[in-house]
Amino acid sequence: MNKMERLPTPDVPFHSPELPSAPDPEIAAPKKRRGAGGRILGGAVALLLFGALALGFWQHYSLHAQVTATAEGRKEYIPSVRTAPVRASASTMAVSWPATTEAFAQANIYARASGYISRRDVDIGSHVKAGQLLVEITAPELDHQIAQAEATLAQMQATLQQAKANRDLAKVTWDRDSPLVQKGWVTPQQGDTDRLTLAAREAAVAIAEANIKAQEAQLKVLRQQKAYQSVVAPFEGVITQRNIDVGSLVQADATSGTFLFTFMHSETIRIQLYVPQDEAFGLAPGVEAVVHVPEMPGRNFSGTVTRIADALQPSTRTLLTEIDVPNPDHALSPGIYCTVELKIPRKTPSLIVPSEAIVFNREGLSVAVVEDGIARIRTINVVRDFGTTVEVNAGVKDGDQVILNPPVDLTDGRKVKVRPGPPGQLS
Repeated sequence: MNKMERLPTPDVPFHSPELPSAPDPEIAAPKKRRGAGGRILGGAVALLLFGALALGFWQHYSLHAQVTATAEGRKEYIPSVRTAPVRASASTMAVSWPATTEAFAQANIYARASGYISRRDVDIGSHVKAGQLLVEITAPELDHQIAQAEATLAQMQATLQQAKANRDLAKVTWDRDSPLVQKGWVTPQQGDTDRLTLAAREAAVAIAEANIKAQEAQLKVLRQQKAYQSVVAPFEGVITQRNIDVGSLVQADATSGTFLFTFMHSETIRIQLYVPQDEAFGLAPGVEAVVHVPEMPGRNFSGTVTRIADALQPSTRTLLTEIDVPNPDHALSPGIYCTVELKIPRKTPSLIVPSEAIVFNREGLSVAVVEDGIARIRTINVVRDFGTTVEVNAGVKDGDQVILNPPVDLTDGRKVKVRPGPPGQLS
């Protein structure tokens, strides 16, 4: 063997480096076609985008030109409007308020004598005259008291006659003995006795007379109680409540006496109203009033203001007002709901404006007034709303022409053209 001997080598596969080979013509052709198609597609998208931008720019330009032309046209456009005049309010102010009818006079009748009801001539709804008997009360013990008082009075009158006779005797005795005492024919002691006896007899007469007066006053009280047994009507009217019947026991007492009747005078109806402060100025006795009852349509009851309080209530700022309404046929009864229309003379000027002319915005309430073809915006203050019209007290004057349903874009100082209204409409 040679010194240098080949060592065994592992079995490793041998790879030779691959050399680039020429492309296959069948594969390279599609790649070229795909590159050309992408460039064409990109160019088409860019063209479409450019066209869309151009179209949008053209539309925006056209819209801007149209808006500009419209704005220029609006500046030169003169709107045609309808107008109505502002008119001064009437000299009287008609206001209506709900109310309730009341009796002109009402009395609750109580027993003034104790006893039993022996007679009753009236009932609920009875119309009676002043002084007419309502009920009769019987009390036999009162008759006995009157008889006793009359007998006592007769006894006192006899006592008075006796006292007067004794006085006359004492006076004659003193008149006879007085000259004798002065001449010394009668002792002074006897003279003093006669003089003092006369004074005592005169005092006895005075006492008897005073006792008679007291007894006569007591007898008058008893006779008045006897008169109270006949209960009569205090005035002409109607019975609206009855609380007793024949045989009822009644008591006469100032605090717990028996309640017999409620009595009302309805020949005249009284109505009380509380008129607010803004309508109270100008209200005075004699102001006309008209009463309406819902259940009597078409019929008006005329009356007048008869009394006012002359002072407003601080809590409500209202004025108490009383109205008297004649009621000869008794068509109105106390307690009826009604409405009262007052025709109050107006103390402050006011104007009537059509509701169609009112403009409401953040500036408040206003109207547009036409002056020489120019619209002027006026701020107003509404006092009362009548529906189709409103009452104002500031901002306009009588005869002003206000624009009805003014355009929303109407501004102060803009020219307007007044359009004539339909035939028959006042301008």
